[in-house]
Amino acid sequence: MYSLISKLIIYRNIGSDSILFRLADICRRFKAGEYAREELTSEILEQINRLLEVSTRYGFNKNLWHNYLAYLLAMTVTPFTLVSEKVGANDGSVNEFAKNDFAVFKQLFDYDFSAMEKELGIRCFSIIENYRAVVKSSQIFNRNVSEKVQELSESIERTADPEELYRVVTDFYRRYGVGKFGLNKAFRVNEDPEGELLLPITNTSDVRLEDLVGYEIQKQRLVENTEAFLKGRAANNVLLYGDAGTGKSTSIKAILNRYYADGLRMIEVYKHQFKDLSRIVTEIRNRNYRFIIYMDDLSFEEFETEYKYLKAVIEGGVEPYPENVLIYATSNRRHLIRETWKDRYDESKEDMHRNDTVQEKLSLANRFGCQIGYFAPTPKEYETIVKELARRYPQIQIDEEELLIQAKAWEIRHGGFSGRTAQQFINYLAGTLCAE
Repeated sequence: MYSLISKLIIYRNIGSDSILFRLADICRRFKAGEYAREELTSEILEQINRLLEVSTRYGFNKNLWHNYLAYLLAMTVTPFTLVSEKVGANDGSVNEFAKNDFAVFKQLFDYDFSAMEKELGIRCFSIIENYRAVVKSSQIFNRNVSEKVQELSESIERTADPEELYRVVTDFYRRYGVGKFGLNKAFRVNEDPEGELLLPITNTSDVRLEDLVGYEIQKQRLVENTEAFLKGRAANNVLLYGDAGTGKSTSIKAILNRYYADGLRMIEVYKHQFKDLSRIVTEIRNRNYRFIIYMDDLSFEEFETEYKYLKAVIEGGVEPYPENVLIYATSNRRHLIRETWKDRYDESKEDMHRNDTVQEKLSLANRFGCQIGYFAPTPKEYETIVKELARRYPQIQIDEEELLIQAKAWEIRHGGFSGRTAQQFINYLAGTLCAE
């Protein structure tokens, strides 16, 4: 194995501390007879333990060795894989290097550990090559990565030669992408300054636009803007504003789920992280995806100045704002920055240019070319939402009149008319009926 991976060219940056390179060194020492039996066995089991950790994190099953090698191919970012992400298989001398590496990976897929197992009296490699994972909730592992890597692994198993493997892997890059941006839906900013800037959010909500009752005009405007963005046409930054609990955040999360397969990705950024916006944009500007920078519950008090970072990013500097990035934000305030009557009518002469002060506070919201209002439903609309949500729970079998009476009482005690209030009422009702 060591002699095999020493021939890698394009995928040489996988890392000397990776499971692959550590196992390769173990195989080298085993073949040369440079080992103590107990020590080498311990090192092997340590790498098997690491492999099991990776497999648990991504929900791998069956041949864990094959899944791991497919994971390396799917996650390794190089100039070759980035080009393949955009155009798939292509002409060029680099393909000769790539096919060399794929020939290596084909042999790694077929690597025989049986001699080592027999000599050391272990069975760990046999077990991981036919592994039966414990059935677990998808919330425990990264399903987005799991499904795609296992699909790639099974496709590679069926290849007959390195040439076919080359086509399989480059097609995978073209279809799904490469690295964390290719295989994950959403990301957050890493608070550790020593780590990588963006980390995958491994479990995202499965909410759909259809789950949000009502607000059809609002959802349609959001869909139209997003589809224009994905097709490379002109599109606007979006501000969803209005009453609490009306589905603003739900709409944006649902948009991600609908268009993830079309190359849409989302980066969640909080107000205190706005100073990192320029770095975020720099990292994603040349990738073959469309990114929404998602800012939830966005608003600023008079003393907060983080909005200036946001304005600077939207306006762009010497380097233009990238066409593959938009900002989608939600807020209870349409104008985002708290404005007082004092700003308009202050006669204290502390501010010689009051109009400039007012315009400064309004200018941020004006950067959002698409502003969509989400407002509290009327009592009749609230009843419609309750009835529709109740139909989704088979255990709720009560008279419609009684349902609406209880919903009205719940609304009075829990913050007024909103979709959130309706959903909380239905959750309570479904949970109570199940307990009976």
